[in-house]
Amino acid sequence: MISKLILANLPTKIEKLERLSKEWDVNLYVKRDDQTGSEFSGNKIRKLEYVLKEALERGCDTVITCGGIQSNHCRATVAAATKLGMNAVALLRINEEPKVEGNYFLDKLFGADIRFCTPQEYREIRSEIMKKIAQEYSLKGHKAYIIPEGASFGIGTLGYYSCLTEIAAQEKEMGISFDTVIVAVGSGGTYAGLYLANKFFRLNKRVIGMAVCDNQNYFRDVIVDISREALPYIGEKIDVLREEIEINDKYVGIGYALSRPEELAFITEIARKEALILDPVYTGKAMYGLYNEIKASNISRSSNILFIHTGGLFGLFPKQEQFEF
Repeated sequence: MISKLILANLPTKIEKLERLSKEWDVNLYVKRDDQTGSEFSGNKIRKLEYVLKEALERGCDTVITCGGIQSNHCRATVAAATKLGMNAVALLRINEEPKVEGNYFLDKLFGADIRFCTPQEYREIRSEIMKKIAQEYSLKGHKAYIIPEGASFGIGTLGYYSCLTEIAAQEKEMGISFDTVIVAVGSGGTYAGLYLANKFFRLNKRVIGMAVCDNQNYFRDVIVDISREALPYIGEKIDVLREEIEINDKYVGIGYALSRPEELAFITEIARKEALILDPVYTGKAMYGLYNEIKASNISRSSNILFIHTGGLFGLFPKQEQFEF
């Protein structure tokens, strides 16, 4: 497999959630990928270690990426690019003039070239818009590297392919085997990496992706495409089968980055019981889904469950007025 930059604080620790384990009658552990860094915090930096290495090797001095106004991926990309001395452009999806807060505030603080587009433009032509921005930078003597949403493409998948090997090493150190791995799914690249490593190394884990938008069929198609795109980078032959990809789409709620009162109340409960901060877009929905699946006996209570905390702290602050204390 190809080499990478060293940007994240790895390996991230695995800790048992003692109170929740007792209350839910399971063995529940969390992989603290929310602690990969401060400005880099979350899952995206694992992907960016590979992506930005390729960008530099290609002689690029500018990165262009996209996401929602509170995109964790855009913030991590901007921060990492800035640290490496590169220009960073963030194409952000907005409905109206945004407040300068959370991840968007950090994008501006790091000096990103921020561009806006409508939800329709983002959905239909974001790739074309980023290509035009790359051409604009080219005319100024720069060479740009375009990173798709969430760094969910072939090379980005290596971040969580290697993460599962990290988890396997930690299992040996801890004397435990996780039979079930839970992760939030928003663009598919994190799940794709876990899926490929689980299959190639024959780890026999049940990897469940908790969708935070879209549906099972959509993500199965996306993850198959991303996984197959990753194979040349991994350098191994792995049969990618759509039916092996387990996506739970029952906890999307009212939509991407939109929160129901019960979800926010659940985030509050977890914070007060474990001092574990979940975010309302990804990990809050994923953990809420896990809780309900355990309650419905869809996940065995005898399982050793590993929840991968993919970060999102900065996206919590724009939602603070929606919490009831």
